[in-house]
Amino acid sequence: MTKFAAFLCGLIFGFGLVVAQMSNPSKVLNFLDIAGHWDPSLAFVMGGAVIVTFLGYRLVGRAPVSLTGRPFEAPRTLPIDARLVSGAALFGIGWGLVGLCPGPAIVALGVDGWEAVLFIAAMAIGMVLYDRVLRPILPSDSPDPGGIAAVSRPR
Repeated sequence: MTKFAAFLCGLIFGFGLVVAQMSNPSKVLNFLDIAGHWDPSLAFVMGGAVIVTFLGYRLVGRAPVSLTGRPFEAPRTLPIDARLVSGAALFGIGWGLVGLCPGPAIVALGVDGWEAVLFIAAMAIGMVLYDRVLRPILPSDSPDPGGIAAVSRPR
């Protein structure tokens, strides 16, 4: 049941990315090009995502467990530090350069062909380099960076 639910959620998410054209690099680049050919339509997509996320977290806070019977899990709240800011900046720079981020790039595999393959290959190489080269030498700011914690529920 859990794998089917994950597959179904991924399918819905991917479908939403295609419908919203988040997997279209030129659409994303036009959204980010405020001084040029600005296309503000993706702002509605992001606003809708914020609303759905807000409502989703409100529902999670009231439910004892998920529909699959497993506890809800959410990333831990970590302090805003240099590591988080530099990671967010790198993500934004990469997104602004090519118009793709990881989720839409995977969706674009079936739509955009070689550009998405090159993006995912570069992303995978970057992830391996971080894991093998940078992670061992960088100081850890928290005992469990990127860890998962159960969502607290009001009683």
